[in-house]
Amino acid sequence: TVTGFAMSLLFHVAQTEACPPSCSCKPLGEMKGLHIDCSSRKLTAVPALPADTKRLYLHNNSLTSVPAGALDGLRSLEEVKISDNPWNCDCHILYLKLWLEDVSAPSLANIRCASPAPVRMKPLGQLTGNELGICKRLLPTKCLEFFWRDLILIAGAIITLILVAWALKFSKKLVCQINFSQYASRHRLLGRH
Repeated sequence: TVTGFAMSLLFHVAQTEACPPSCSCKPLGEMKGLHIDCSSRKLTAVPALPADTKRLYLHNNSLTSVPAGALDGLRSLEEVKISDNPWNCDCHILYLKLWLEDVSAPSLANIRCASPAPVRMKPLGQLTGNELGICKRLLPTKCLEFFWRDLILIAGAIITLILVAWALKFSKKLVCQINFSQYASRHRLLGRH
């Protein structure tokens, strides 16, 4: 029983350490995960969240965007409430939109844009790429690496095709010359008889 109590206490301490300081966290017992309530805390950024988060409440804060990749570690998430924030619906909100489409479509339906003016009060889920605007920054570094790799692969494929076409043309010429020389030698042999 002492060991069980020590393990329980250690588990509770580990859970509270993983809990963001601005939120309240409760273990879900049998469900094995955390209920994290960060609602109505005037948050301007999404805090670092434990990977075993099952329920996440971020509604009624001052969130305007979510950095790309910030929520990718939440693999066991089952419920998220993220509405009632002053969302800035420019191209940077695309990550959140796509993430919610995969994880929680009902939550996406409840998000309304606060800015920029042309999309104010529109549901985020209904916005198209044109309405979200174009970011000034070009492709991220990783995309550029893939671009150059793909460009090199395409150039290699084109060069290979050109060499194959040249080899085929050359081999046709060679076959024609061999056939002609065989024809000519047969003709000369037949002419002698």
